[in-house]
Amino acid sequence: MNNQLDKAYRIYTVIAAIPYGNVISYGDVARLAGLPRGARLVGWVLKKLPEETQLPWHRVVNAQGKLISHNQQQRQRLLSEGITFKSNGHVDLKLYGWIP
Repeated sequence: MNNQLDKAYRIYTVIAAIPYGNVISYGDVARLAGLPRGARLVGWVLKKLPEETQLPWHRVVNAQGKLISHNQQQRQRLLSEGITFKSNGHVDLKLYGWIP
């Protein structure tokens, strides 16, 4: 398998495993995929997902719990899973963060 495809597949596998009602940071996705220091790669892979994807991309946030560029679709999906936001608009990673 092509190295880039292998990396993307490993990232997809981690994202697919994120439980309903939880979030994880880009860096933690990379670490769990065996790609330390690969947070930017995770962002790139997510950006390339087709719009109709079934992967729960909306459960990936930055290390401070910030959403992707104030993405309203991401916010709505998280709210529908019962995830609430702090006054600064970030997800509370201590409350909703997932690390297997």
